[in-house]
Amino acid sequence: MKIGIKSLGCPKNLVDTEVICGKLLEKGYSITGEIENSDIAIINTCSFVKDAVEESIEEILNLIKLKNEGRIKHIIVTGCLPQRYIKEKINEELPEIDAFMGVSELLEVGGVIEKILQNEKICQVGESPNYLYNYKTPRILLTPRHYAYVKIAEGCNNHCTYCMIPTLRGNYRSRKMEDIIEEVKKLSENKSLKEIILIAQDTTLYGYDIYGEYKLAELLKKLSLLKIDNIKWIRILYTHPAHYFDKLIEVMATYPKICPYLDIPLQHINNKILKKMNRKISKKDIEKIINKSREKIPNLALRTTFIVGFPGETDKDFEELLNYIKEVKFDKLGVFTYSREKGTPAYDFSHQIPLKVKKQRMETLMMAQQKISKEKNNSFLGKVKDVLIDEIDKNDNFMAIGRTMTDAPEIDGKVFVNTDNTKDKAKVGEFVKTKIIDASEYDLFGELV
Repeated sequence: MKIGIKSLGCPKNLVDTEVICGKLLEKGYSITGEIENSDIAIINTCSFVKDAVEESIEEILNLIKLKNEGRIKHIIVTGCLPQRYIKEKINEELPEIDAFMGVSELLEVGGVIEKILQNEKICQVGESPNYLYNYKTPRILLTPRHYAYVKIAEGCNNHCTYCMIPTLRGNYRSRKMEDIIEEVKKLSENKSLKEIILIAQDTTLYGYDIYGEYKLAELLKKLSLLKIDNIKWIRILYTHPAHYFDKLIEVMATYPKICPYLDIPLQHINNKILKKMNRKISKKDIEKIINKSREKIPNLALRTTFIVGFPGETDKDFEELLNYIKEVKFDKLGVFTYSREKGTPAYDFSHQIPLKVKKQRMETLMMAQQKISKEKNNSFLGKVKDVLIDEIDKNDNFMAIGRTMTDAPEIDGKVFVNTDNTKDKAKVGEFVKTKIIDASEYDLFGELV
């Protein structure tokens, strides 16, 4: 029996999908990425914002079409969508689905399959998510062999007024440090592994719930000191600015394996909006973090995201954000329009912003960032960078595509490396010395040295 599986959403969701795959393999099932040729289709969904919900529903409807055509026999929907909408009876709205599973029911997938093969309809969605995997949990990596995500915590305690995550994922739950270290050791048995990426809803809060203090710096230090030669890069994502501390910046500046890369979603800079968002930080504190990080960490790349069109955001508030971006010149920047999500406090806020205005503001910020990004990339011209190759262009065997130490996979820009004039072509998962010869707003172009 072949089981096709698809993962939607962020890397945190991808790790959940990898755990599902691990349990399936443990049960003896065959796994394929080709949904159309499978007996059972499993889709791990996202429902963080409206666009994610719509994508999940569209993918589910595509599966239902395949089932009606007799090309797949059964469908299982897992993750955030069932967790969010089970009270609205999503299982009754989509009777073609054989099973719905919430975010804490991953390890029960084998039993669920046995039941649906007996023509049972299953709905297993817990009220209070409490799942937390460990290094012994079966897991099959779905990333390329040279990098892997490690989820150091689950859930969230921040309760930003626009966000569904605490409702969908439960309270913040850190994994024990020893458990994370054992997982990294286990993953490193694959000698092709070059990069570990630490993720959570809020990585800077790591450890506070079980140790009574922030422990991300200590975790990074211990991982850096492991005698694992093949792992060259350790990267952290999703660092909440309200939980920064000096020791974290010091550790990042001290240990060369830790990528000089900070993903620090700020969401806004105006104090009134930050307070309405419940971000628990002020503009002044944000400025201190950025200045100190840039001062202490050599060659630091700062990545952030902002939300435009939050309820009550005036033209003046937006201008403050625009001017701040031009002043600080972030290395990487993403912009989202505020998504009004039922079940969040901000849903009921007054002075909701029209969609047209939100889109205009997003476009204005992105145009400003394009100029900054082009200026930043031009500064690399003529320099030689270490590039980790992620893929070879399918249409051009002499074009390798990779990343520098300050680029995260699937998120940031790429480096296109021309290998035409060299005897040895670059290989996926290997580091190559690359001289940068051209730059666009988001990507770099180079040739092997």
